[in-house]
Amino acid sequence: MFQSPGDIAFSIFGFPVYFYGITMALSIFSGIYIAYFLYKRIYDEVLAEKIIDFSPYLIVLGILGARLYYCVVNYSYYINHPLEIFNIRQGGLSIHGMIIVGVLALFYFAKKYKMTFLKLFDVFMCGTAFAQSIGRWGNFFNSEAFGYPTNLPWKLFIPIDKRPLQFMDSQYFHPTFLYESILDFILFIFLLLILKKYSNKPGITASVYLFMYSFVRIFVEQIRIDSALNIDGIPIAQLVSIVLIFISIILFGFVWSRSNN
Repeated sequence: MFQSPGDIAFSIFGFPVYFYGITMALSIFSGIYIAYFLYKRIYDEVLAEKIIDFSPYLIVLGILGARLYYCVVNYSYYINHPLEIFNIRQGGLSIHGMIIVGVLALFYFAKKYKMTFLKLFDVFMCGTAFAQSIGRWGNFFNSEAFGYPTNLPWKLFIPIDKRPLQFMDSQYFHPTFLYESILDFILFIFLLLILKKYSNKPGITASVYLFMYSFVRIFVEQIRIDSALNIDGIPIAQLVSIVLIFISIILFGFVWSRSNN
């Protein structure tokens, strides 16, 4: 049985430091380092140093994108509590928003530093998969992103104040954060193998990430009961994942055909 120890890790002079923030910081810096290491090891040792130069800006832009996306899909709450938009210490970041803004930022930095965008895209998607496997544990500490009630041995206890009204009498739920964390780590290992084999075809690894992670998210959203927004009963995360699947197929086809010409 899983049970969160609470959302506050410790306090400094009465100022609470949240597990969520610690987890997010660890995941972000791990993801950046993996991208840097892979680019340095596989592509160009000198140009890899440019990743260190633009990473602080990329982190800020990624967090802003993740927060903006989260607030948009939860607009019914934030339109009535606008000041809460700036309160991210207790949660509220979306990976889809981070990916969208992050990819746009990577394209800009690739042009600015005269780097190959698709090579950056590949290594950063590897780093993203690993970062997600860590970051999902932030949901555990916040007792959020859980699934339907269950009595499986790996069930997750959710405090009564965090339970949806319709499941108030249930104590244990599917730990969907754990499912995605494990699947993201498996995806990370698979991406490393793809990158090693197809490093001469930049863009293949990124397209595989978009394709496979989208299926991971579609699966997890089938079990989750706290999706941010549903459109005609379909979680917005699943709809975005479907769009990303089509984009990944187009990207894969483009890269594969170009590399074989």
